[in-house]
Amino acid sequence: MSLVKFESMLKTNNIYFFDLVEFEEIIIHYLETGKHSLAKKAVKLGLEQHPESVDLKLLKVELFIFDNDLENASQLLKKIELLEPNNDEVFIQKATINSKLGKHLEAINNLNKALIFTEDKVDIWNLLGMEFLYLDDYINARLNFEKCIDIDLEDYAALYNVVYCFDMEKQHEQAIIYLSSYIDKNPYCEVAWHQLGRQHFVLDQFKEALKAFDYSVLIDESFIGGYLEKAKTLEELGNFKEAIENYLITLELDDPTAFAYVRIGECYERLKNHEAAISYYKKAVHEDPLLDRGWILLTNLFYKEEQYDKATYYISKALKIDDQNPLYWRRYSEIKIKLNFFEEAVTGFEKCLSLNDNAIEVYIALTDVLTFLGEFNTAIHTLYKAQKFYKNFAEIEYRLAGLFFVLNKNSFGFDHLKNGLQIDYDYHIILNELYPTVFENVKVQQLLQNFKKAFE
Repeated sequence: MSLVKFESMLKTNNIYFFDLVEFEEIIIHYLETGKHSLAKKAVKLGLEQHPESVDLKLLKVELFIFDNDLENASQLLKKIELLEPNNDEVFIQKATINSKLGKHLEAINNLNKALIFTEDKVDIWNLLGMEFLYLDDYINARLNFEKCIDIDLEDYAALYNVVYCFDMEKQHEQAIIYLSSYIDKNPYCEVAWHQLGRQHFVLDQFKEALKAFDYSVLIDESFIGGYLEKAKTLEELGNFKEAIENYLITLELDDPTAFAYVRIGECYERLKNHEAAISYYKKAVHEDPLLDRGWILLTNLFYKEEQYDKATYYISKALKIDDQNPLYWRRYSEIKIKLNFFEEAVTGFEKCLSLNDNAIEVYIALTDVLTFLGEFNTAIHTLYKAQKFYKNFAEIEYRLAGLFFVLNKNSFGFDHLKNGLQIDYDYHIILNELYPTVFENVKVQQLLQNFKKAFE
């Protein structure tokens, strides 16, 4: 009623009297609904009618802080503190200003002062917990959040924060002990069972995790998070059919997500049902066209099925979204090789190297393609680059040997061939695969025989 009366006053410019409680209710309503301009008007009119009200002045401080006018907020707080030095809200607002300025230790100091004067310690413990989180002091943060839970077992925000602190300290066993104790007091809390399952999952205790997630969805049959984690756990246990069933439940409970579609597709792929897997991967990219994971999964599946034209289409989609992913470029090159587009394969492998994908497989694959194209000097240069990362690798030495022989630089060829034979004699068969004319060379055969005799 007072809210209607206040807004009517604003429209007509008539001045009505409101008692202090009415003004406070009006201002708090506007703050909670995000109507800060109206809240400011209410504070102004309120202080005109009740100029000595500390509560209205504190609400004015809150508005100053919202506008990031910290200087005026601080000045007004000093005046209020002189009037009411034991007002806990003064120290809470001081702490808020400290926190905004990054002065978290000072904020903690003010919140501890507020604790002395307040009757509602829970809110301050929550604020203290957050300040300790800013300082990465997870132990003290957790202790404050635990105090909140001791007062109110259903303070799930505090419970999540307690578990977060355990997670950040990688104290998963301790988290399990705490959550088990909490569940003894509040056994029908789906949130606690869900978090307990997460801790077991991190520790690869999948059977225990599954049991916890089962309880979470038994308590709340609409708990999407419980079904998702249960499905992921079933995947780890190799029960892909049941995992799919749980992912499908999440689609019934809420709008479909690309994440769920992808996971269902992966389960079907594990079950060798490629047709169903493709169907769900397509649903995922339809739901979220910017989900490069969906496109790459389609790429890989068609690559396995040797449908390289389709794989090309989907890898291009993935690269349009993320052309800085070297794994995508590697797959791009592998597809191009299958389609005999060797120049494009070279481009892809070179892109991998430019993105710091210095895997030996990339250097070797690029070298072999360059060799096939007759670009022998470039192939040698690539192998020398590889040697900066990979010393004494037979894969490199035999290829260098073959390339130098092809270029009639036999002394270099024999040097690298000897190196390769010393590293891994059996791998010399690669010469026959890549450089058959070199392998058949009489002097090369003689060297191979001499090495074989030396090791018999």
